[in-house]
Amino acid sequence: MFAYVVKRLISGVLVVTLVSMAIFLLFWYGPSSPAQPICDRETSNRCGNKIEIYEKTLGYNNPVHEEYAKFVKGVFVGRTLTIASNDYECSAPCLGVSFRTKEPVKEELLSRVPATFSVAIGGAFLYLLFGIPIGVAAARRRGSVADKALVSSFLFISSIPYYLFALLTWLYLTVTFEIPLFSNTGYFSPITEGPWAWFSGLFLAWVALGIFGCTQYTRFTRGAMVEALSEDYIRTAKAKGLPSRTIVYKHGLRAALVPVVTIFGIDFGTLLAGTIFTERIFEIQGIGWWSLQAVQGMDLPVVQATAIFSAVILIISNLLVDIVYSVLDPRVRLS
Repeated sequence: MFAYVVKRLISGVLVVTLVSMAIFLLFWYGPSSPAQPICDRETSNRCGNKIEIYEKTLGYNNPVHEEYAKFVKGVFVGRTLTIASNDYECSAPCLGVSFRTKEPVKEELLSRVPATFSVAIGGAFLYLLFGIPIGVAAARRRGSVADKALVSSFLFISSIPYYLFALLTWLYLTVTFEIPLFSNTGYFSPITEGPWAWFSGLFLAWVALGIFGCTQYTRFTRGAMVEALSEDYIRTAKAKGLPSRTIVYKHGLRAALVPVVTIFGIDFGTLLAGTIFTERIFEIQGIGWWSLQAVQGMDLPVVQATAIFSAVILIISNLLVDIVYSVLDPRVRLS
């Protein structure tokens, strides 16, 4: 197990390195000058020759490998960045300085992690709380009217684009019906400072994520349970006279959870990397909302930092999923 984890961590570092190189090169050889957004903010008239000065201060006149080496060095020991003739100290791990706020990207990223983490935890909890039990119940009643109605209705919900589903959820529950619990949305304070404000601001976002995600987890769980309950060891357990509840939940569900865990690991990693539509619609200033602002404002250091952060989160979540495999299914061995 230890050797496997070490190998995966090494491969994860290589993947993050390749991702950072790819993003760096995209900015370097992009269709527009990376200094253009700075020039537009610093000057009220046309940039003219000033854009060349800004490109020089940013290092875009130097060889690309030298600038990438400076970026990597800054991640470990920090560096001093020059933007529009102003110097900014960026401590390790230095992910750059925002062109828009002139603040270190690392500090802004860390300040938005609690909001995104809160959204991810609540949404993922509802995924599993409703998706798995409903899927198990549907599998046990396979072919019944209730099973067909459930699968059809959930398939219909899944066919709606998520951004439209979340927007309709907000419009109906907040604007049309004016339900008091959903009147204020957003991340107002950490749970340690104001539990009710934290809960009430995020509850509608959790409902939208939970209902939409619950549909696919119900279908995944149902399919996996139907397959697991048809295995030979399940028939053997029935022949031995084991109670139906033990067969379903102790033997069948444990095997059925393996493919569900795969999907959940990727989904939860994606939620932690930032839920753009959820945060934008429900006014939660997390990583997804921040990255959307960065793309719209051509804030390249922020875009680069959020992309690298997303890669790290997805790599860690996949590693954890592989480890959980061996716990859920004894037939899986990590080597």
